[in-house]
Amino acid sequence: MEKKYCTAVVLAAGKGSRMGGNTAKQYMEIGGKPLVAYALEVFEASPVIDEIILMTDAGHMEYVQTEIVEAYGLKKVSTIGAGGGERYESVWKALCTLMDREEGEKESVVRERQDGYVFIHDGARPFVTGEIIERAYRAVCKCNACVVGMPVKDTIKLVNREGMIESSPDRSMVWQAQTPQVFSVPLIVEAFTRQMREDCTGITDDAMVVEAQMGVKAHMVMGSYANIKITTPEDLFMAEVLRNSII
Repeated sequence: MEKKYCTAVVLAAGKGSRMGGNTAKQYMEIGGKPLVAYALEVFEASPVIDEIILMTDAGHMEYVQTEIVEAYGLKKVSTIGAGGGERYESVWKALCTLMDREEGEKESVVRERQDGYVFIHDGARPFVTGEIIERAYRAVCKCNACVVGMPVKDTIKLVNREGMIESSPDRSMVWQAQTPQVFSVPLIVEAFTRQMREDCTGITDDAMVVEAQMGVKAHMVMGSYANIKITTPEDLFMAEVLRNSII
């Protein structure tokens, strides 16, 4: 089967308020390297990925260009865009970029991109791997929508607003969602086009939009327990430990 064009959207526009301090979490360093650079290097090296769209905040665009994209030789980064105040806004802006045709760009390349797949990834997840990307690609080729994740290890309790336990779902049926989340471009673009006309409060991932707007359920793909999202200072410590164990 001929490989389809794949675009990675890496989201690095968040302020990371739960981390504390003045530096956004995606630019904090692990082992002397900015956090977001780890994921970018993996997408750069993956034969699955043809292009990378990096969404950052407006104040860091020049820094990202010189200190990350150029410093680490990231040739696949075609666009550094200013994201929005919320995650879904950054995704929407990235999708609009993906659908735009650059001046002088071949129409055949534009069609390939717009008919391909998009990998949407949190820049604060540094330990995505080439194997995860390949598994997700194989899955999306079959079902047009997939989410990387892992089965939960702990017993889960659903509680009411007063903190009282309501139920205990079967642990074997509960997964924690990670990224990348991968979709056919026509599917995710239409889903977000519809969603952006409505209330976007409560949107925490892209599969929610696809299911709500298009009625398409995403397939879960095995990720890695190391594919953590850096949100708090404790996560940063854990990332240092993971990095040392991986290297």
